[in-house]
Amino acid sequence: MYRNLIRPLLFLLPPESIHRLLVLFLRFIFKVPGVHGLCKRIYHVDHKVLKTDFLGMRFDNPVGLAAGFDKNAEVYREFYAFGFSFIEVGTVTPLGQPGNTRPRSFRIPKDRGLINRMGFNNKGAEAAARKLSHTRPKGLILGGNIGKNTLTPNDAAVGDYEAVFKTIYDLVDYFVVNVSCPNITDLHKLQDKESLKLILGRILEIRNGYSESKPVLLKISPDLNLKQLDETLEIVSKMKLDGIVATNTTITRDALKTTSQEIAAIGNGGMSGSPITARSLEVVRYIHEKTDGRLPIIAVGGIMSVQDAMNMFEAGATLIQLYTGFIYEGPGLAKRINRELIKRRS
Repeated sequence: MYRNLIRPLLFLLPPESIHRLLVLFLRFIFKVPGVHGLCKRIYHVDHKVLKTDFLGMRFDNPVGLAAGFDKNAEVYREFYAFGFSFIEVGTVTPLGQPGNTRPRSFRIPKDRGLINRMGFNNKGAEAAARKLSHTRPKGLILGGNIGKNTLTPNDAAVGDYEAVFKTIYDLVDYFVVNVSCPNITDLHKLQDKESLKLILGRILEIRNGYSESKPVLLKISPDLNLKQLDETLEIVSKMKLDGIVATNTTITRDALKTTSQEIAAIGNGGMSGSPITARSLEVVRYIHEKTDGRLPIIAVGGIMSVQDAMNMFEAGATLIQLYTGFIYEGPGLAKRINRELIKRRS
């Protein structure tokens, strides 16, 4: 029903318009008594084989919603009802910012993908903290994806990451340091060895001051070459970072069905969906093999089907996150993945 009826109607409007309407609709409809419970009965799958331990946290199932859907922590309770065990909010920056000029989000349906250059549009850390302080559903795990403001120069970026980290520390269960989004000018340069060590070192130093130590993971780009991946893994190992989120969107435009003229008209941005399925899987597998399975991995990027999800688990991911697959396949995808896992693990 979603693919044949609902999706064609939704795709009549621009992606960002649909996203905002969806957020408003969910906030409205879930105020109706019984709606949350009904959605949960339809989409949640509860089984002992789905329970997943990851970095000291207990997940009801291994399927989550990636950062980008709930930038301002407005609808994590509503999205939880669609079968996800964890929601990653953000990317959150210290100060609110409008992001890049619209239009900045584009579908490429021939390739079952998206291209976006949103630019960390969000209301800021204080606004996110207010929303995160609300009572959450029992069992829901929350992640905080943190970044820097666009106008903050790279040599001052560590202060931005520190500010967001402190502001929402008590309100989320784990953190993801985002230095790999291609839509912030020169952000990718923070993946360089010295910049990365500085940012991660400060975050881990601050964490030591809290009585409860929460996991910190690094989100990496699919565009890193093997040498860069090895350097990143070396830093992660030496600094004893808790895990990796692989991968972010890509700036490559290889082997697309969409014409080069259409792609050129869209312009710059990070691409997600089916075009990065193979590369994201390759990165997850490489990290797992390179670290002998010792480094915990959350896989995200190009998970568009049940089989894509199974491939990620087989490659070494403990958890997966959906984003573009949720848009193209609808709210039933998490349920289908979890049902397949029950079959395979029982």
